[in-house]
Amino acid sequence: MHTFRVWAWWPRKVEVQAGHQRYAMRRGRDGWWTAKVASARPGTDYGFVLDGQGPFPDPRSAWQPKGVHGLSRLVDHRSFRWSDGGIQAQPLASAVIYELHIGTFTPEGTFEAAIEHLDHLVQLGVTHVELMPVNAFNGSRGWGYDGVDLFAVHPAYGDPDALRRLVNACHARGLAVLLDVVYNHLGPSGNYLGKYAPYFNSRYPTPWGPAVNFDGPQSDEVRRFFCDNALFWLRDYHFDGLRLDAVHAILDTSAEPFLEQLRREVKTLGAQLGRHPVLIPESDLNDPRLLWPPERGGFGLDAQWSDDFHHALHTVLTGERSGYYQDFGNLADLSQALRAAYVYDGRYSVHRRRRHGRSAAGLSGHRFVGYLQNHDQVGNRARGERMSKLVGLGRLKIGAALVLTSPFIPMLFMGEEWGASSPFQFFTDYPEPDLARAVREGRRKEFASFGWKTKDVPDPQARATFERSKLNWAERSRAPHAELLAWHRALIRLRGREPALTDGRLDLVQTRFDEAALWFVIKRGPVTVACNLAHRRQAVPVPAAPGEVLLASEDSIQLRAAGLKMPPDSVVIFRSQ
Repeated sequence: MHTFRVWAWWPRKVEVQAGHQRYAMRRGRDGWWTAKVASARPGTDYGFVLDGQGPFPDPRSAWQPKGVHGLSRLVDHRSFRWSDGGIQAQPLASAVIYELHIGTFTPEGTFEAAIEHLDHLVQLGVTHVELMPVNAFNGSRGWGYDGVDLFAVHPAYGDPDALRRLVNACHARGLAVLLDVVYNHLGPSGNYLGKYAPYFNSRYPTPWGPAVNFDGPQSDEVRRFFCDNALFWLRDYHFDGLRLDAVHAILDTSAEPFLEQLRREVKTLGAQLGRHPVLIPESDLNDPRLLWPPERGGFGLDAQWSDDFHHALHTVLTGERSGYYQDFGNLADLSQALRAAYVYDGRYSVHRRRRHGRSAAGLSGHRFVGYLQNHDQVGNRARGERMSKLVGLGRLKIGAALVLTSPFIPMLFMGEEWGASSPFQFFTDYPEPDLARAVREGRRKEFASFGWKTKDVPDPQARATFERSKLNWAERSRAPHAELLAWHRALIRLRGREPALTDGRLDLVQTRFDEAALWFVIKRGPVTVACNLAHRRQAVPVPAAPGEVLLASEDSIQLRAAGLKMPPDSVVIFRSQ
């Protein structure tokens, strides 16, 4: 016996098709329909028939084994035997996050295959694994940000229990697991929510079409849908937190905005489960209210991605100045990012042609995630080049040192730790010819404005684009990858044993730099990080007499009482006398 329930505001008649039979459903309060089916049990395929059309997948389907257009399948979430009872995630203050995409992390591209590489992450020093979206989208390959069945696991990666085995295996190794979720839009292919109810609001346009209806008529049930989705992943799959994609595109004028409601309900669930699930939004607004507590008028979220730090560091290392990078590019910006998180805290942005952001004063560095690379900053390049293709080994070491000694929560993107040679390109697998063509042409048109020729922009629909984005694990032991991997391991060990590197005290960060000479120094308590970004050997003055060298990218770095003599593109970390 199973009781089917679905919120369907629009239809006047709803039936559930379970197996080969259709059963009438009864409409109740607020547009919820129910029906009890004696023969339905876990493994039964079903769908909903709306005013004679369909069957369509369940909006809350937990499993779409035949794809997003097929029938849903009932899943018993209580049947899996967990072995992670009592395990607690490390606090974000001591975290090292590792972002990965299941489809390209391994040659097989599955949850099961990912388990085989977890020991590598433990040896690296990672504490939190962050999965890019794993919910169902159309086609076999994609980034996951065009998901349409938000409660269902993408079948190309494995079934629901395969994902549980991955989470369980992470917990067995002391790794916390975060999941990337998308609540600002749904994908264009297989999105049936609009047939059921007013899930979308045409009053607010977004880059992906109408906005999700978080504040219009019938929005209570829409908010319930997305809150329940978050609670579902945390409760039924034991995730330790969620990364919230592009929350600046969540448009909501409610007195209690959706994000505040979401945080309140997640905290309540955490209290019930005896855990501390976290919410980490992505936003380009530079608005500290995401992190302020509700008592101060904020949303009370735990930490946010820090694009300003990335942009400041990326431009200094690469010299790139196009697009949004035109707002960055000097050492003063990097200094501002390390001392205040936001570079644009109310100052004028040339790229935006207006003032942007607000001061994050009073917030700890533990409230920001810092990185040199992530899926967006690599994959949204025309050819998906990693930093290992843009700069040499010396600058890769400088970038890693500044991320892993920063006052922020450091994050690595899969393969970054060994300077993976494979790109991470934008790939899709839409079976609809018109949609496939639109995506292909849109991608090429986007980069044509930057001077890219059509032949130089990989076809996102080509399987080869997906295949070349997979990590080559064999190269880890070869030069120069092995040297860079050892560097990352040493940096993470150093971060863990030096209290000053994990205190999150932005107010104690000291920086010195010379824009013309291209040297940069950051001091955190007794630990100093000195970088020579010039193409020549030069003396780099430091604020305190060098004492014990903790790590150096080059053996030829010379410590002197008055400063350092450093080769080009080098970095040294030392403890002051």
